[in-house]
Amino acid sequence: MDAFKTSSDVLFILLGAIMVLAMHAGFAFLELGTVRKKNQVNALVKILVDFAVSTVAYFFVGYGVAYGVSFLSGAGTLAANGGYDLVKFFFLLTFAAAIPAIVSGGIAERARFGPQLIATAVIVGLIYPFFEGIVWNNNFGLQGLVEAQFGKPFHDFAGSVVVHAVGGWIGLAAVLLLGPRRGRYHRDGGMAAHPPSSIPFLALGAWILSVGWFGFNVMSAQKLDVVNGLVALNSLMAMVGGTIAALVAGRNDPGFVHNGPLAGLVAVCAGSDVMHPVGALATGAIAGALFVYLFTLTQNRWKIDDVLGVWPLHGLCGAWGGIAAGIFGSAALGGLGNVALGAQVAGTLGGVVVALVGGAAVYALIRAVTPLRLDPEEEYEGADLTIHRISSTPDREPSW
Repeated sequence: MDAFKTSSDVLFILLGAIMVLAMHAGFAFLELGTVRKKNQVNALVKILVDFAVSTVAYFFVGYGVAYGVSFLSGAGTLAANGGYDLVKFFFLLTFAAAIPAIVSGGIAERARFGPQLIATAVIVGLIYPFFEGIVWNNNFGLQGLVEAQFGKPFHDFAGSVVVHAVGGWIGLAAVLLLGPRRGRYHRDGGMAAHPPSSIPFLALGAWILSVGWFGFNVMSAQKLDVVNGLVALNSLMAMVGGTIAALVAGRNDPGFVHNGPLAGLVAVCAGSDVMHPVGALATGAIAGALFVYLFTLTQNRWKIDDVLGVWPLHGLCGAWGGIAAGIFGSAALGGLGNVALGAQVAGTLGGVVVALVGGAAVYALIRAVTPLRLDPEEEYEGADLTIHRISSTPDREPSW
């Protein structure tokens, strides 16, 4: 029976890893459908290569930073306990690799390929696992300090803050250091519209992400005997809450509608195991409206050229999710309790500070050594031809 339980846990978390791995196809198609046609190939290549670089960085450095585990031992040692520790690494790797996938959407259409890969390696190897280890492995004893101050530790079941807020705030630092796409904003205060290249691809990316998210959230239990259907239902309710709110707030705009479920799912990650479904619905609805309002504000008023809106979607909705866990997870509002609003605010602010400072440091250092963005001619030509020497669709077929 022990062997059967171990094998069941290995399969359970492996399926979760595969579902979250599939989400990276969602990141790719979401970006593919949002950027202009001349940058579609680059969007696809970036997500795949970022994942590869993330795997190497997390395997050799990042996982050790977060959990003090090294894989530099014999295969016989690694395969002990049915290889559970290996598939756990695979599962958590897919979370870590989401960080550069998030950042990629913000800096699309003007970032150089090589410098971004360097940033990916540093972020996944050092910055993300530093905060991940604090929250999920009690590194440095900071969770104990939060618990001593507020009565409960910071609670983030599936990464509203650890993954999404961190990725979104790193993305904000990168976007600000890169500057807007050339021609996006005019000196007289006007703007040039850069509409999505393909709403169908954007929608496909949103659907892939939404489906994979149930592996992201539910499988965060990491053991079959503690999985809970409450997480699945709360994820569903937050998803539909975000969709409806984005539909209303975004006035039927398909870009907002398809990002609405993602906003809700980002926000519910932290408290999906403790909220009442009605609380999850409210959390998702607030996140959907928050995304629409903040995306419009940042693009139109603040002139922050965040192409996919990763800061409002992941950074701000993720931060809202960390705080919402302390509100709707409380027993007073029908939740399971065992959370404290003060702890949630403190942990969320900690994640924002680590991400913003760390992201600014990484991209500023890279910019001091090598250019971060394409030159004007390359940007005008598009990243597809400039970097990859091929377009997403040929202008004409050969006649022979």
